[in-house]
Amino acid sequence: MPLSALPLVLPIAPATLIDAQGQLTMGRFCGQTGDIDWARLGPPLARSAWWRHFHHKCWQYVALATDEFFCAVAMVDVGWTSTAFAYVFDRRQARVVAEFSQDGLPGFGARVAARCGAGACHHFHVGGHHIECLHVVSRACYELRLRSKGFEIDAEFADVGPLLLAVGPVAGGAVHATQKSSGLALRGELRLGSSRHSLNSGVASFDYSNGLLARETAWRWASAHSLAIGFNLQAGYFGDQENALWLHGQIIPLGHAVFEFDPENPMAPWHIHTTDGLLDLEFIAQGLRREDKDLWVAASRYVQPIGVFNGWVKAGPDAPRHVIQGLVGVTEDHQSRW
Repeated sequence: MPLSALPLVLPIAPATLIDAQGQLTMGRFCGQTGDIDWARLGPPLARSAWWRHFHHKCWQYVALATDEFFCAVAMVDVGWTSTAFAYVFDRRQARVVAEFSQDGLPGFGARVAARCGAGACHHFHVGGHHIECLHVVSRACYELRLRSKGFEIDAEFADVGPLLLAVGPVAGGAVHATQKSSGLALRGELRLGSSRHSLNSGVASFDYSNGLLARETAWRWASAHSLAIGFNLQAGYFGDQENALWLHGQIIPLGHAVFEFDPENPMAPWHIHTTDGLLDLEFIAQGLRREDKDLWVAASRYVQPIGVFNGWVKAGPDAPRHVIQGLVGVTEDHQSRW
């Protein structure tokens, strides 16, 4: 869709993505959809069960940010196996103070639900690492529980605020759908060994993604949220589909995101802007998590700097600039063969 045709207010998300004839509703929407079942796809996007088994990838990523800490928790189901990771970044010490990364086994490990809300439960239980993230309908909130050697998290964050739904085709694969949250009010506790730290008054955000992706998939990503403002930016396999700004309780679709950084030195400043002229930011890294894996049949190269964004955003071409200063978040450079 050309930038000139993008709506200033996104349409409401459909209750289901695939109709009775197997046709897919694509685009960018505000709100939550139901279960995503790619087996219901009809031509031309339909794929065999065998193909789907090896190309179906889904994940749930949650970020928790306070003045003291930035925590990230992810569960990834790649169809034929799974993985999970979590880390705690101490913002005052500017270093990762706790982390784990654990692969599952075929058919055992991560379970990522077919939806992100409406009672969905995502979990990972392998190697002494336990993660559960569930949506509690009766209390209109999400709960996150993590147990690992050296650190534990009990968090609750509100099910409020506009949710982005982006659905579209992907090169080399078939189709992808993702739901991104705005900044969500956070409460709970982080435990590091014998020390206890409140998460109250912090901000949570999440990324639920579910698609039929290419064997070789790469992206660059940036995300940061407060309760008042936030953004999600991606350049890579999904094009511009998930680029969005949250401002004044509204989701504003953004154009192509340009990431200018040194891949050999990701701790150097990043310059990120969108070609529609609605966002221009500098990212100052304060630390990072890096992981490279080569499992013969699969491999990944991943670096996620943690730091702050400074710059400005706008709700439209003629709208005033909103200054962003010291907004905590992450960037990412990721390449996978999966």
